[in-house]
Amino acid sequence: MPGLDTYLQGWRPEPLAETDALSSEPSRALAAVLETAAPADDLPPLWHWVHFLTWPQHGELGADGHPAHGHFLPPIPDRRRMFAGGRLTATAPLRLGAPAERTTSLADVVVKQGRSGEMAFVTTRAEYRQDGELRFVEEQDYVYRSGESSTKSPNAARPTELPTSDAPWQQPFTGDPVRLFRFSALTANSHRIHYDEPYTREVESYPGLVVHGPILVLLMTELARHRAPDRRVTGVDYRLRRPVFAGDPVLVTGSPAGDMAVRTAPDEVMATAQVTFG
Repeated sequence: MPGLDTYLQGWRPEPLAETDALSSEPSRALAAVLETAAPADDLPPLWHWVHFLTWPQHGELGADGHPAHGHFLPPIPDRRRMFAGGRLTATAPLRLGAPAERTTSLADVVVKQGRSGEMAFVTTRAEYRQDGELRFVEEQDYVYRSGESSTKSPNAARPTELPTSDAPWQQPFTGDPVRLFRFSALTANSHRIHYDEPYTREVESYPGLVVHGPILVLLMTELARHRAPDRRVTGVDYRLRRPVFAGDPVLVTGSPAGDMAVRTAPDEVMATAQVTFG
């Protein structure tokens, strides 16, 4: 099979401009899923993830429920995607009820050799504006493989208890199928690994439904936001290290320095984030 570089030669999609009315309904729905108060005016950090959504036609989805084609989806055969992390730098939040613009461009694409084969690392960069002013910039990193991965095991050992931590900020969390379904609907994410357990085990070789990476990131930023209510979040640098599965108890930890993490027992770090306060 040709290397991934062969498929990516000349792939340089043009920037994509989109608009959103920033209606308050999606944020109220997300607040219900996260079991927190809905914002009255400004969007909290990363809550724009329930806005600027794209709903492909049903026939445009692949067998995994993910779009078969997309503006920033690399032309790799039998594509498998993983959300790896990202960065956000904000000068001001978006305000609900006022139209906003997003301009997304391809920032980087690199092919690397991993233990299980070639991987294509794709980074997109999005600029968000409102009232003609740049509010924040976000970069997102995705890892793409071609074909099946041999590193997963549907029978892998699962955590059953919360880990212990001496972190000053702590919040336990266990994802369940209902919450994952509601979050999938809120983010227009039809990937079957989040709601179709037979598919997840038999095709993707995961031991259970996968908790969305963005949920883990939001858990970290929300913990920081609620424990430091008088400080404005001006930046987030997050990394998703290992998947978390529905039913796995995790502990979200953090500190006033902004060092955040999602952990499972005995002492596995599943995700990290560095939150910057203004």
